[in-house]
Amino acid sequence: MKKFTRVKKINGIPYLYEITPYYDPETKKNKQHSRYLGKLVEGKAVKVRSRLPRSTYSYGEFIPVIHVLREQRIEEILTKHMPEKDARALLILAQNHVVRPLALYHIQSWYEGTVLSRIYPGVHLSSRSLSKLLGRIGESDLPMEFSREIIRELGTSSTLVYDIPSLSSYSKLIKLLEYGYNRDGLDLPQVNLSLVVDKDLGIPIMYALYPGSVVDVSTLRNQLRMLRALGVRNSMLILDRGFFSTPNLEELCLSDMNFIIPASFSLKQVKELISGIHRELEDPNLMQMDELEAIFVKPVTLGIGGLKVKGYAYYNPKRELKEKELFYRKLHEVVEKLKKVRIRRWMNPKDIVAQIAGKFSPYIKWRRVDKQFELEIKKKAVAQRVNRMGRFVLLYQGELDWRECLATYRSKDIVEKGFDMLKNELKLLPLNAQRDSTLKGLLFGFFLALMLRMRIMKIIQEKELVSKYNLEGMLLELEKIKKIELTDGVVLTSELTRKQREILDKMGLCA
Repeated sequence: MKKFTRVKKINGIPYLYEITPYYDPETKKNKQHSRYLGKLVEGKAVKVRSRLPRSTYSYGEFIPVIHVLREQRIEEILTKHMPEKDARALLILAQNHVVRPLALYHIQSWYEGTVLSRIYPGVHLSSRSLSKLLGRIGESDLPMEFSREIIRELGTSSTLVYDIPSLSSYSKLIKLLEYGYNRDGLDLPQVNLSLVVDKDLGIPIMYALYPGSVVDVSTLRNQLRMLRALGVRNSMLILDRGFFSTPNLEELCLSDMNFIIPASFSLKQVKELISGIHRELEDPNLMQMDELEAIFVKPVTLGIGGLKVKGYAYYNPKRELKEKELFYRKLHEVVEKLKKVRIRRWMNPKDIVAQIAGKFSPYIKWRRVDKQFELEIKKKAVAQRVNRMGRFVLLYQGELDWRECLATYRSKDIVEKGFDMLKNELKLLPLNAQRDSTLKGLLFGFFLALMLRMRIMKIIQEKELVSKYNLEGMLLELEKIKKIELTDGVVLTSELTRKQREILDKMGLCA
């Protein structure tokens, strides 16, 4: 009788045995001898106990990252526009930013201990070689060409979110660095980074750099031209209040893009609009329900710069109460602090008020009496501010009902989370580069990392894993999965825990 092999599962793990049939003359029955061949790995028997490990590589945390790289065809797109060795070095750098952000001079050591050294063997990643690579990227049109390819490949034509933060640096050599309004409150020169995010895919699709002194409202025209040049058509652009201005509204209305933008009360026409419908907004006939909250909604038209822009005026009583309580509490705190100040001869009272009161200065009337402030709250200014609370206007272009308009605008937090991820989780700040070209290349690396990280976050939400794991916790759990290379060259994957199996199964991934 011929020998054959049989797979036996023990505790869910497959093992391979050689089976030798034979005839037992005593019992006069056919019997079998079984000989252990090893654990079944990729169709082969591996005797784990008989071979010692030669190397162990970090692996698990890269499983979702590699999945997104393939899903978005990022490596394929990069290699169209740069040498393969440069593309691989850039991808390794981007993946480092995703799983364990390190300074450039640590990347080589980190890479050698990860599975990336087997996927992309022989890549040189010294800080010198990486700096040169980033400089070449910064001097090229790769970022724009990459965005063009991504937009064409993914068919971006849905809802886009646009915002612009400031990024600070200590460098003295970067020409783009200029002083301007710093959103982080840092007394440092900065560059402004605009970012456009595809809401449905959950990834950024393009970015642009501006000198630090350029304000938000002046970047929109260039951004619209860039989006058109990249082939973006029939999209909905969501913008924050910082972009609201008469020239921007004219530019948006004349573009082929739909948009949603909140109106700013700094504009006279907006103040007059809200004042004219202030009482009407409390009409019970205008009441709607929004996520179990009563909200009052009225369609409006804003006349501005010769344009008639459609919009919805909203009044949320619950939000009004919260805003009032917060405003009065902060105003009271400011007044009490000013009352306690003892003015010395060398002090400038105006500077003291500005420093302590900040944005509450317009609501406080003061004068110096000996060494103290005599204070009075400006009732009219406070009344004007309080009367607007709970009320806001969203202007739009396109076909939207009030609920779609509000829900779509609320989705802008995806770009805010992206910037927070860029600055804090990916350790972007403070910018550490000495040349404009290196800075541009470095930001492209961070842009790729942000694409990967935001897409993984989107998958976690879609697969309903977010109730159990945040991204950091999930990566830490997967990090325990290792690739083990044995002395004979065979590579094994460490056993999976129940948590790891749950994560990978829900995400539709394999170890």
